[in-house]
Amino acid sequence: MPAPAEPRAASDMEDPKGRPKAVLFDVGNVIVRWSPRTLYSKLIADPAALDRFLGEVCTMDWHSQTDAGRTFGEIIAERSALYPEHAPLIEAWWARWPEMFSGAIPETEAVIEALHAHGTPIHGLTNMSREAWPGVRAMSPVFRCLQTVVVSAEHGVIKPDPAIFRLVVKRTGLEPHEMLFVDDVAANIDAAARLGFHVHHFTDPAALGPQLRTLGLL
Repeated sequence: MPAPAEPRAASDMEDPKGRPKAVLFDVGNVIVRWSPRTLYSKLIADPAALDRFLGEVCTMDWHSQTDAGRTFGEIIAERSALYPEHAPLIEAWWARWPEMFSGAIPETEAVIEALHAHGTPIHGLTNMSREAWPGVRAMSPVFRCLQTVVVSAEHGVIKPDPAIFRLVVKRTGLEPHEMLFVDDVAANIDAAARLGFHVHHFTDPAALGPQLRTLGLL
């Protein structure tokens, strides 16, 4: 009589992909906090005017052009020509770029350090400008723990495009089901899940560590 099969872990039974063995981190608002409001609330006192400026002039769609490979100089010149009355404010987007950041997220830093000590492979995937990446990388010592970082502007493709996730697979040598992808943007999480990644929607920094322990990554 054959020996009875070993019972599977609960997480394996719940997820046909099994357990991941590596973690793939987004950067902005997962490892470091970034928001244009952190800067522009200093420059535009009226809340309604601030909302209009960020909703109509310096929008996320406009900014995402740098994530896809354009320079800040290019997009700022074009926007300033379109909205000359706001030119000084538009120019501040890059001139005062560091002021959009409010530091690293301590819970994520602690988790990355723990993963590194545990020997778990750690990688990064970020929508970010080539110009911005060196300064962001200097904001926390935990970036040294990331073995591979795919920066969107270096490849001309941004999340949630499946092509950038396929690039991660190629660069890391790992299959999607072998990685847990951590991101704060629901559209990116959904795209990764459709491609077979394990996913964690980062909304509460305190929830990340327990999730990693549940998956056996810590």
